[in-house]
Amino acid sequence: MKPLSRSLLWTTSAAALLALTSACGDDEPTGSQCGEPLYGGDATDEAWRALVDARSLAKADAEATALSSPQSNTRYAFDAAAPTWTWDSSLAQALPRSRPAGAFDTARTMLATVGQWLLPTAHAHLPPFTGDIYWVQVTVPGRECPVEMLTSNLSWQLDAATWDTLKANAGKDLSVQVTSAYLLQNRIQEGPYLLAQPVTFRIEPEAP
Repeated sequence: MKPLSRSLLWTTSAAALLALTSACGDDEPTGSQCGEPLYGGDATDEAWRALVDARSLAKADAEATALSSPQSNTRYAFDAAAPTWTWDSSLAQALPRSRPAGAFDTARTMLATVGQWLLPTAHAHLPPFTGDIYWVQVTVPGRECPVEMLTSNLSWQLDAATWDTLKANAGKDLSVQVTSAYLLQNRIQEGPYLLAQPVTFRIEPEAP
């Protein structure tokens, strides 16, 4: 097969950029009626969409990710500071996965360069995410949408607004589920995995 010429790659990249420019005005989150999660670390909306698309394939795997905090049946005082949740993951311990750069990667790089010249907001979607990723979802009884965080870190320091949302449901059993995967340029290479069992915790009601 004859290699793609540089001029052809630039032409292809420019055409792709024009298509991107036309589509950006109509770009809306897809795959979830609850909208996008909070983001941490290097997580991106494209990485989130990859997990959303594959969520029906997620399998329980006790060795993939394990919550260190909170642990099952943890009780938080109502006036406690917003906690930091942490977990361990075998995905984070694996060596980086890589493959030789090809014509598609070159075209992607060219598209990113042209995009930064002509459409400054386009670079927000580049480069594609590679690494271990964690989608943390907190299920709240009576609430249609979970409280969610997508992060490349092995921890989540809950912000004040999120903690207030959870405290508004003090006295109820809340549960945490983590979906984990390893992505190579926004494509799932390992996973997605689920905790073997969601972790249940509770915030004690405010003292009278």
